[in-house]
Amino acid sequence: MKNLLTIFRKELRSYFNSPVAYIVIVVFLIITGWFFTSSLFITGVVTMRNVFDIIPFIFLFFVPAISMRTFAEEKKSGTIELLLTKPITDTDIVVGKFLAALALTGIALLFTLIYVISLSFLGSIDLGSIIGSYIGLLLMSGIYISIGIFASSLTENQVIAFIISFLIVFGLFMLNKVLIFLPTSLASILEYISIDYHFGNIARGILDTRNIIYYLSGIFIFILLTRFSLESRKW
Repeated sequence: MKNLLTIFRKELRSYFNSPVAYIVIVVFLIITGWFFTSSLFITGVVTMRNVFDIIPFIFLFFVPAISMRTFAEEKKSGTIELLLTKPITDTDIVVGKFLAALALTGIALLFTLIYVISLSFLGSIDLGSIIGSYIGLLLMSGIYISIGIFASSLTENQVIAFIISFLIVFGLFMLNKVLIFLPTSLASILEYISIDYHFGNIARGILDTRNIIYYLSGIFIFILLTRFSLESRKW
């Protein structure tokens, strides 16, 4: 646990020691802020729905961008070899980097609470749906990050890592958008695999264990694949 926390603090500090965290958070808030104000001032509707609808699309680019450097940068600089020779398990390294990227995403989401606070002064809000949406977004970002660090572990080129990660998360996100073109038997399977399908369920304020298990299982699988990817360098 001590080694894991060391990796976590090191990675989180590295985000804020460079312009990466600040640029990503500012751009994220500009985009979400525009959708928030447009729904509030143009349509006059007191809701967070527009914000929660656009964030999953932002995450398609946001998360691969922050996770692409996790292993690719260390591979290119050669520091990965030094890190793997230290008395730290591969699991500690992977989970530590995962939690650091998740923390950065959580910080970005935390800033959007100002929208919720603003709406609470203007009218009644559906608190259950809002809490469910935030939980769903954290779980969604978790599975995206696990995919991102897996993609980063496959190459030393950050751009390639970004592309691999984006293609995987985009494919999983879009699965439930093409169900009308598929046979019913296949559509039900792909619908369950779709990331957006489970987010939609949680965002309604209903915390079904099937949706939670889906996200946690996906995170576990890709963290495990990342660990195997690191171990393959020793073979």
